[in-house]
Amino acid sequence: MKRKYFSIFFLLLVLLARLLTSEQSVKVMRNLFQEGGTEAKEAKVIIVIDPGHGGRDPGKVGVNGVLEKDINLAIALRLRDLLEQNDFHVIMTRTEDEGLYSESDSNKKRTDLNNRIEIINSSDAVFAVSIHQNSFRQENVKGAQVFYHTQSEQGMILATTLQEQLKETIKDKNHRKAKSNSSYYMLKHTTCPLVIVECGYLSNYSEAELLLDEEYQEKMAWAIHLGIIKHLNKTKLK
Repeated sequence: MKRKYFSIFFLLLVLLARLLTSEQSVKVMRNLFQEGGTEAKEAKVIIVIDPGHGGRDPGKVGVNGVLEKDINLAIALRLRDLLEQNDFHVIMTRTEDEGLYSESDSNKKRTDLNNRIEIINSSDAVFAVSIHQNSFRQENVKGAQVFYHTQSEQGMILATTLQEQLKETIKDKNHRKAKSNSSYYMLKHTTCPLVIVECGYLSNYSEAELLLDEEYQEKMAWAIHLGIIKHLNKTKLK
């Protein structure tokens, strides 16, 4: 009896699909089967996205007046959406313009960093990606660069993949390579691989203007998202 009802149900789905465009039918079929789906589903890959700074801490201030904290959050939220569309479980250290501290904390910066580290270390994430913007005294310096901890092999692999994908997607003649670092506080204290993506230089006027542009932010998030997927496919984590 169950088999009979299933056959009728499936026949109805086929008839419905013929009445719709190919794109519409795919969406309908996917939604119906997801709603009725199997009970046993694979656990989602967990990734932490950390938009740097926030609240009282603006981060770098661009030559055009843009605040790093705002650019970080804008790109991070776009990256989250792209990853969630690919069925990743994304944990954000912040989703608003806020710092991870209380007003009573005497050292708000250290408290903020420690709380970000705590979120990452308690998340069971395969890795974390911290979004930042760079600055330098010479205005002509520009280009995205990814940092990883000197002693993290997985961090190096992830950072290298992201760096190459950024160059391939952004196409801004960026010749930078992923760079190791042993002094950044968060790199030293996270238990899973962490990379810091410096998306561009706010001290460079043309790049600071680009980083304000929503389409460019989407392009930057898309590049990071592609790099993450390439890394997971390469390392068989997904």
